[in-house]
Amino acid sequence: MPKKPTILIGVLIIAYVAVRFWRFTDSCLWFDEIFSIHAAEFPWSEIVPFIAKDLIHPPLFYFLLKLWIGLFGDGLFWVRFLPVFLSILALYPFWMLCRELKLKRSTLFIAFGLFAANGALIKYAQEVRMYSLLLFLALTSTWLFSRYFFRGKSFWMLVIVNVLLVNTHYFGWFVVVSEVAAIIILQRIKILQTLLMLGVTAAGFVPWIIALFRYSETRSSVSQNIGWMKRPGIAGLLDLGFDLVDPFYFQQSTVDPGANYIIAVPLVTLIFAAFVVFLINFRNDENKDRVLLLGVLALVPAILAFILSWLLPVSIWGSRHLLIVFVPMLLLFAIFLTEIKPVKLSYGLIAAMLLLMITGLVMQFLTESPRHIWCAWEPLANEWALAPQNSSRPKRLYVFEDLVAYHYWFATRSLPNYDVILIKGIEGVPNDPAYFLPRGFGGIATADLSGIEEEELWISFRQPTRPESAGDAYLSGSFGVPVTTLENFGYRVEDVERQVFGRQTAYLIRMTRVDQPNE
Repeated sequence: MPKKPTILIGVLIIAYVAVRFWRFTDSCLWFDEIFSIHAAEFPWSEIVPFIAKDLIHPPLFYFLLKLWIGLFGDGLFWVRFLPVFLSILALYPFWMLCRELKLKRSTLFIAFGLFAANGALIKYAQEVRMYSLLLFLALTSTWLFSRYFFRGKSFWMLVIVNVLLVNTHYFGWFVVVSEVAAIIILQRIKILQTLLMLGVTAAGFVPWIIALFRYSETRSSVSQNIGWMKRPGIAGLLDLGFDLVDPFYFQQSTVDPGANYIIAVPLVTLIFAAFVVFLINFRNDENKDRVLLLGVLALVPAILAFILSWLLPVSIWGSRHLLIVFVPMLLLFAIFLTEIKPVKLSYGLIAAMLLLMITGLVMQFLTESPRHIWCAWEPLANEWALAPQNSSRPKRLYVFEDLVAYHYWFATRSLPNYDVILIKGIEGVPNDPAYFLPRGFGGIATADLSGIEEEELWISFRQPTRPESAGDAYLSGSFGVPVTTLENFGYRVEDVERQVFGRQTAYLIRMTRVDQPNE
């Protein structure tokens, strides 16, 4: 008969995989995921020039995604399956790292449970971005570095993984720097070989630096990409703390709460209490090296991100970037909870933690999948594509936000004679600067209102959801801008399609010219 620990590990693995597949296709692709697929659809010779203009992410994930789409297609299930698959692969280096650290059985189970249930890790395991690959490679690097640290093994494997890591995300460099810091602080005898690792990793990053200088546009800046990110303070540190412990919950958009505070606050409190008790007896710990190593690997990247977010022109602070510290931190949490004395206190804190995690799971299970406004554009694009065209000219749709334009373009990119036109500068129409059309991308034309000459036109936009129900008749003044603006140009509303998503409603409207524009 199989041993009980083996059964429990099997249950944890099944749970880990299950929650990453849970609802992973409930939501549509959003702006950044569309960019990923867009980049991967370019010919091999054009991927690097395209993403180099975006500045902020090295190319490895896009190469991998292109290979994946070539094998399985670009359907929602398959493109989302890639990051889930990478997160499942991360189980192997996680397990090997726990073995390398010689964690006792109870610590391993708690660490595995925290790893499996972490809401932020679940979220980024389901997103068609590079964060799942970043986690996998960072965790593999941490495991190989621990082998090198404790036993002097796997040096060149570590070097290869680190080259891949820094070509996946810039924060991969923080992992490499934390490993160098660990050697300097804890094991200086290996400093020369570690500096060799740093040098080879830097050499492997040079091709991307060359690509940035060669292909990036003049005067382009990362401030357009991440200028919206806040510089971290107490609130930012607390948000990271909540993301480290919050089970199953993850913030899908800025309108959602940052954490499931009913669960996250007590969890942070009890883990902090375990840390304080653990610290009291730390001098007598026989395995200090593993705690110190994990501490350096967890704290150095977070401290660097914090400091640089205040020194650089823009902040780089964000939980998705700091996924690289999640596993070292979770392993530390597990050590604090299971290795404190008295044992009864340890059992009590673990029991309370498990109760909170189960409660968090039930709360998330009873919560409906959120509906996001960006999921309105694909069904409206289908309505627009299927509507009859009364002209032999290419069918045009006028939109007023970069985000909306990109979603419509993506939904209709394979259809001939369908043009999405972006009109900017209409007062009263929001255009979130955090979402902008890819640099160097010419698939969407821009225009102003003076260039509109059609007798019949289509427009799409979003507005706050109105309390009154909409019938078949749409009176003048029922909408704000841009409809009222076009009415002043001699158009009137003929047909309206809409998608209501909570506080916002997305509209697709057909208008026809009825008279000359007002003088």
